[in-house]
Amino acid sequence: MSKQELTMPRRRLGAQGPEVSALGLGCMGMSDFYGPADEQQSLAVLHRALDIGLNFLDTADMYGVGANERLLARLLAERREEVVLATKFGNVRAADGRLLRIDGSPAYVHEACDASLQRLGVEQIDLYYQHRVDRSVPIEETVGAMAELVRAGKVRHLGLSEASAATLRRAHAVHPIAALQTEYSLWTRDVEAEILPTCRELGIALVPYSPLGRGFLTGAIRSAEQLPAGDWRRANPRFQAEQLAANLALADALGALAQGEGLSPAQLALAWLLDQGPDIVPIPGTRSVSRLAENAAAAQVHIGAALREQLAGLLAAHPVAGSRYPEAAMAALNA
Repeated sequence: MSKQELTMPRRRLGAQGPEVSALGLGCMGMSDFYGPADEQQSLAVLHRALDIGLNFLDTADMYGVGANERLLARLLAERREEVVLATKFGNVRAADGRLLRIDGSPAYVHEACDASLQRLGVEQIDLYYQHRVDRSVPIEETVGAMAELVRAGKVRHLGLSEASAATLRRAHAVHPIAALQTEYSLWTRDVEAEILPTCRELGIALVPYSPLGRGFLTGAIRSAEQLPAGDWRRANPRFQAEQLAANLALADALGALAQGEGLSPAQLALAWLLDQGPDIVPIPGTRSVSRLAENAAAAQVHIGAALREQLAGLLAAHPVAGSRYPEAAMAALNA
């Protein structure tokens, strides 16, 4: 499928943010967390994404402890002008991958940005997120330092990740926030209560990560044991024992509904997210060219009133079991 054969819709990040493909590509799994990956295969996926008009690429300095940014640098060296590039800072990891701290200090903001620019081999980052809010540093100080990066020409637009509604308001008062990245999917809908309405009030786009429930909503994962050794999902509460059994009921119901519509479960899950509003830009990750094409096709799916009602009934009938992260990591969310 060429770019001409697939017209990828565009959406804008925030009131003055960049125009991006309605679906982006999360690149984390190409370097970390989901077991071994093949770099050449990942590069093929990245090139194919641009070929079909999917231009919004998401990375972070912590993915592979810098390896993911270096991977993207190989693509950017050839096709920088085609990419809306997002990366993140704030989760500081040791060389062996251990999380050392969350750092939102102004000095670290500048240090982290310079390091990302060097690894990526670019002069400017299109969207720079604080990956997790540092509760020990006032958000005004962190975003103030991020705004200095904009004035210096190192960054075009600012974003936050996993920030609370109150933090968003305080941050946006310092400098316009183009996007909030947080988990949002058919099995994680916490943002609907307060955060999404706040984003809409302030004109901030929502960028859902893990829009396929870390792959679970595809229906392919039936037990944690089938995941590769070293895959962090093995320790995720939603993939454990009783919680897993309850969540399989949701995945199976989604699969049956998708089949009736002539869609894959992934396509229906992504189409549902896109249907939540024009300010929603999901970033599913994949290391497969075929899965990339499957996901991209979701941007062409229309969710009508009847299907919307069926999905609402499905969600009501199958509540999700388990927290979305282990207990220690939950403390860093909605900060």
